[in-house]
Amino acid sequence: MKAIVAPQPDGAEDLAVIERPVPRPGAGEVLIEVAAAGINRPDILQRRGLYPPPPGAPDILGLEVAGVVVEVGPGAESQLGRRVCALVAGGGYAEYCVAPAGTCLTVPEVMRLHEAAAMPETLFTVWTNLFERGFAADGDFVLVHGGTSGIGTMAITLGKLFGLHVIVTCGSDEKCARALELGASTAVNYKTQDFVEEVKKVTSGQGVSVVLDMVGGDYVPRNIACLADEGRHVSIAFQRGAKAEVPVPDIMRRRLTLTGSTLRPRSVEFKTMVADELNRTVWPYAEGGRLKPVIDSVYPLDQAAAAHAHMESGNHVGKIVLDVKA
Repeated sequence: MKAIVAPQPDGAEDLAVIERPVPRPGAGEVLIEVAAAGINRPDILQRRGLYPPPPGAPDILGLEVAGVVVEVGPGAESQLGRRVCALVAGGGYAEYCVAPAGTCLTVPEVMRLHEAAAMPETLFTVWTNLFERGFAADGDFVLVHGGTSGIGTMAITLGKLFGLHVIVTCGSDEKCARALELGASTAVNYKTQDFVEEVKKVTSGQGVSVVLDMVGGDYVPRNIACLADEGRHVSIAFQRGAKAEVPVPDIMRRRLTLTGSTLRPRSVEFKTMVADELNRTVWPYAEGGRLKPVIDSVYPLDQAAAAHAHMESGNHVGKIVLDVKA
């Protein structure tokens, strides 16, 4: 099968299409004939040699796929022939990919496979961090950085469905306008506005219940300043640095919670539990046509390098997808 591995054995970042044996599913696993794969920022880090796959995961890039189940291992017989999207620990940039049956979601007829391929990584991430770790609830104000990223657009979409007031930050007026079109309640241009002051204005000085932060570094104390009493700060990445100064007395006085998580290294059992919860709570909106990803662009598999360059440019809105069948 065709697949993309990075970095190459010689350390180069090149995203060349190579030939690999078709993998075989084991117990509780399925083999998906991949129609499309989503691109995520961890793919770029892995390409640079900065984010090795966890033990047992293939060195093929790609954390989410959609396609048809063509072979099953023991215990996964019910999945054979289904259109599914799946969260995987690696292996998505390929014509075939093995996935745990428990992390598969059945793709509804109202959704194209290219749309479904853009769902798992951001859906699992936003659900577990904004709603489970952050306890976001109907009527809450929440602050989400990177408002037009894949994570940001999914947070806006889920926020609309679950009654949140989603405040986002973006890097241009054009992106702010797009975020508002998608359903954000407020969009702040972080290059021309102080998001701390804007949050205070929007919330009448009360602050937000949750900050979903992928920036880290010097944003952390500013995020804390945005939180209401009893607020939760949830870290999912640290693009501006892994270290930050935090005002401990402020955390104590206002009873704030600082937490965070990473998804890729978590166990299949945990991801299966999340998939079950999504299937019950969120996926009915997908089946009803109300939950779909924001797709920025679609590239053929052999143009994965161009797709990565587009993501690194920061000019995208929503998800970038690889068409594996093209």
